[in-house]
Amino acid sequence: MPIKIDGSFGEGGGQILRTAIVLSCITGIPVEVYNIRANRPRPGLSMQHLKGIEAAKILSNAEVKGLKKGSTKIFFAPKEVRGGDYRIDIKTAGSISLVLQVLIPVGMAAESPVTLRVTGGTDVRWSPPVDYLKNVTLRGVKEMGGTVDLRLMQRGYYPEGGGIVSVRVEPSKLKGKNFEAEKVREVRGVSHCSNLPEHVAERQASSAKNRLKELQEVLVNIDVEVWKSVSTGSGITLWCDSILAGGSSLGEKGKRAEVVGKEAADQILYSVKSGAAVDEWAGDQMMVFAALARGKTAYTVSKVTRHQISNAYVINSFFDGCVNVDDENRMIEIRGLDLL
Repeated sequence: MPIKIDGSFGEGGGQILRTAIVLSCITGIPVEVYNIRANRPRPGLSMQHLKGIEAAKILSNAEVKGLKKGSTKIFFAPKEVRGGDYRIDIKTAGSISLVLQVLIPVGMAAESPVTLRVTGGTDVRWSPPVDYLKNVTLRGVKEMGGTVDLRLMQRGYYPEGGGIVSVRVEPSKLKGKNFEAEKVREVRGVSHCSNLPEHVAERQASSAKNRLKELQEVLVNIDVEVWKSVSTGSGITLWCDSILAGGSSLGEKGKRAEVVGKEAADQILYSVKSGAAVDEWAGDQMMVFAALARGKTAYTVSKVTRHQISNAYVINSFFDGCVNVDDENRMIEIRGLDLL
């Protein structure tokens, strides 16, 4: 019998679906997800969800039903996860990072390396930029023993996309970790634009640096990148050296570059001032890896979110009592199942 997951639970977004597919692939337990993205303006599978599941289907030789755009219910029954070389074209500006949230942990369960080349959006709304995935989430995964090499080949913005990311995932054995809040000594980042004047990226970076002067005795180093690609856009992503925390913002028509830089810096300031070891986004994204690791993982988060609660719901549907979210103390504890 498959495990049944209500896709409308909590924030009711795509994270519920992604986590369910990951856990199904690694445990071999079939899963049925219904009411997929029921609370969204356009319910059901979008192209980025579709491509992520299609790739997971290939990696795990799964039987899948309901795999079409707009579908609000799928059945997924995996077999064995296999290594190999895979190419995924989202065909829109759909988020590459969200597709990789499925494929990276699944790839770790293969007996041989998984290499991926994914085309789509690298810096798009409502999803972590690729720079955040690489420098925050995957840094935490590395500290737990995971080996993932992610390389940005081309930027892709909404609506054209066209971004390209190359990833190599090694078979990994993860160990639980107690992430502790440490003093932040450096904030790094990248400010970028494509098919726009260089001063756009420079102004974003300058604005972020000025805002971060509030963090005394903290070095701020932000690289400026100018790209030529099929899509036009700009953005900035920042990350801390000693806690799993980042900030990002995207440019848009009519939005001054200085505002973009300030927004990303404000997110960093919020996380640092919270005194937490992990920001609200990584607090969500690290849960799956921690559940699959050997031993206990614990961390404080800058903010408890509905995304975290929803993710805990899915994981606990597979492994009862695995995740505990303490709202009052902003603490997340995960009892690892030693599956990776």
